[in-house]
Amino acid sequence: MAETAVARRGVSIALACRTFGVSETCYRYAPKLVGENEEIADLLVGLTNAERNWGFGLCFLYLRNVQGAGGTTNGSIASTVSWS
Repeated sequence: MAETAVARRGVSIALACRTFGVSETCYRYAPKLVGENEEIADLLVGLTNAERNWGFGLCFLYLRNVQGAGGTTNGSIASTVSWS
């Protein structure tokens, strides 16, 4: 919607987003790659198997803050994780 208005009319992204009622964050959203999603899912499965009493919130915080999963790594997340 907004993208065609921006390209066709030459209006700013901010104006187009306000016109269509879409946030700029939503406009600029780019989904994660399937491979990255699978990697994070594998990490979650390993973590929940190792730490059965952790809920989603704690697992999420652990992966984001301790392991650096969540788009801020150089793609070598799995090599830094070892659960036995």
